[in-house]
Amino acid sequence: MAFSSLFVIVDPMASIPAFLAMTPRDTPEQRRSMARLACLVAAGVLLTFAVIGKWIFQYLGITLPAFQMAASLVLLLVALDMIRAQRSRVNETAEETLAGTEKDDIAITPLAIPMLAGPGAISTAILLHNQATGWEQYVALYLCILAVCGASYLILRISAKGMDWLSPIAMKITTRIMGLLLAALAFQFLINAVNALRKPLP
Repeated sequence: MAFSSLFVIVDPMASIPAFLAMTPRDTPEQRRSMARLACLVAAGVLLTFAVIGKWIFQYLGITLPAFQMAASLVLLLVALDMIRAQRSRVNETAEETLAGTEKDDIAITPLAIPMLAGPGAISTAILLHNQATGWEQYVALYLCILAVCGASYLILRISAKGMDWLSPIAMKITTRIMGLLLAALAFQFLINAVNALRKPLP
């Protein structure tokens, strides 16, 4: 559950075209180095927010149902763009992508943040952490975050040589399937929030 949820929202496959477009003059080795750094940064961001998210809620006075509803809207916006086979502006804007093409190293921004560790991924990590019970589930979540970022690195590493081998049709089909799964996850978060609000106060 945790791995699939995070993998769908991080969606490294959808980052491949932008990753290659922002590194037209870089060698495959340079691209692999950027992908490695980006995934390490993304893992650090997601782990940090997963761990301290509860205290952020307490400090700002935000309830979990309220955040679940907000997160469901963010996830749904991303999902709708994925279903249309478009890279969501919730993850990164056209201006951020354009800025990336003008940088020598786009690993930290915009590749790591917000393309991989965007608002949707951060929201999902916080929600999953708050739903966990017991240290076993916490450790499992941290391992899932690391596994998702590791898988993202492998995907970006494979794509570093270029995307001539990728079928545009296969890419669009995969993106749309992930979009449907993400939309279902968004509505599940909303249902969970509504159910939490309907529970009688202790």
